[in-house]
Amino acid sequence: MTLLAQSQHVATGNPLINIGVFALFIVATMAVVVKVTRKTSQKGTDFYTGGASFPGWQNGLAISGDYLSAAAFLGVTGAIAVYGYDGFLYSIGFLIALLIALVLVAEPLRNTGKFTMADVLSFRMKQKPVRMAAALSTLSVCLFYLIAQMAGAGGLVALLLGVSGAKAQAAVVAVVGMLMIVYVLVGGMKGTTYVQMIKAVLLVGGSLAITLLTFWSIKGGFNAVLESAQNFRTAYDGADVLGPGLKYGKNDLTKIDFISLGLACGFGTSGLPHVLMRFYTVPTAKEARRSATWTIGIVAFFFLMTVVMGYGAAALVGPEEILSAPGGVNSAVLLLASAVGSTYFMAIISAIAFATILAVVAGLAITASASVAHDIYNSIIRNGEATEEEQVRVSRITVVVIGVLAIVLGIGAIGQNIAFLVALALGIAAAANLPTILYSLYWPRFNTTGALFSIYGGLLTSVVLIIFSPAVSGAPNSFLGEGVDFAWFPLTNPSIIAIPAGFLMGIIGTFLGKADEFPLKTAEMEVRSLTGVGVEKAVSH
Repeated sequence: MTLLAQSQHVATGNPLINIGVFALFIVATMAVVVKVTRKTSQKGTDFYTGGASFPGWQNGLAISGDYLSAAAFLGVTGAIAVYGYDGFLYSIGFLIALLIALVLVAEPLRNTGKFTMADVLSFRMKQKPVRMAAALSTLSVCLFYLIAQMAGAGGLVALLLGVSGAKAQAAVVAVVGMLMIVYVLVGGMKGTTYVQMIKAVLLVGGSLAITLLTFWSIKGGFNAVLESAQNFRTAYDGADVLGPGLKYGKNDLTKIDFISLGLACGFGTSGLPHVLMRFYTVPTAKEARRSATWTIGIVAFFFLMTVVMGYGAAALVGPEEILSAPGGVNSAVLLLASAVGSTYFMAIISAIAFATILAVVAGLAITASASVAHDIYNSIIRNGEATEEEQVRVSRITVVVIGVLAIVLGIGAIGQNIAFLVALALGIAAAANLPTILYSLYWPRFNTTGALFSIYGGLLTSVVLIIFSPAVSGAPNSFLGEGVDFAWFPLTNPSIIAIPAGFLMGIIGTFLGKADEFPLKTAEMEVRSLTGVGVEKAVSH
């Protein structure tokens, strides 16, 4: 039959219609941001946490919206469509990672902190050095994550506008960066939260529509989708998309890379500051737990649908059409929307993906700006004496700087698989943040020296190995291209080395350094993290 014929020349529709749908979504979400933030004050609690006023179900939606980024919607489905079983690792890894984060880290972290991850890591230690280390780690993770979202935006809009030139895609990335800056400057955390809630509903609803239309196009249910994908690929190049090894099974080195990627996906979320920061937007520990319940349900449902959408794209579009489209592997779900629906449906799905990118980059910018203003400016430079109005002002300046930097780096990353880029950010978070968070929450002997060793050790190990890996140079799909080659580290993801290094450095630093003389703080942190006693009073102040 002619699944092969079905894959030819999937239309991207009228660029004017696509732009119109995009503009409608942008205007609508901006109107929501303006309306919900009209009464927002210049207090830090309002700008960073939305006044800690969101009920659990709303925050659960917002966390889902923050977590389900372009990597989940575009990158994961594309990876499954092209690499089959090996791409499915991303779905499993991202879901399991969220369960680990919500069960092990989220509530104790929320009970102990106020605005940022550094509040927790410095709670019972020397404030300035630990806050500086945590802030630098937060900025590094946010920047890598932002690069992924920007790259996805460039490929997405390039596909819809039918442009493939580097300059045109760079202009798209610049526009996304400027929109992100406006969203955050106007809305703060409260506006961003509402955008993330809307985006979560739209994303899950759009994915459900694509999934049902895929079942309608390929009669016979889930098994028929898998069989159709395999039949198409067998006729195309004979590859097995239902078994492991298509991407990571070529040799022993790629198998090790597969394990490293799994570690990054599995443990990275527990160290992602922009996801963990969302738990500061609820008023009580009970609502934090309710947030977790909603988040797990929504995210699990979504990642089940990515399997259908990924294999559906493999069956109805095909790898050649996907890889040759502007945006490459990230275009799979959009081409599937066109194949099972219409060009108008594709425009709507693309607008949802665009809203996804805007919501996530806004959340990342909020987190980065809070870290600079609250941890570096107020706690280190001003010794805790800066007013909340000053901190908000510094946050706004930081948003602009971060936005410009993300635009520049995002232009360089256009064409990369978004899920792969996010996996690098997850690797940094898992190596630098997770060991320090777990040691701070659950190891009473852990001290300032251990925290600094753990954060800087994990961060530097990750960044150095990434810089000198095939992800940056020496490979056809590397950041700098094949023509530049200074890679000596053979793996594309450093987590198999960097995560153990972060944990080990924390232990070494703890035994080398002197014990911190804050026994009351240690006891208070243990009680607050496990019970939530005292946290409501701390947050209200």
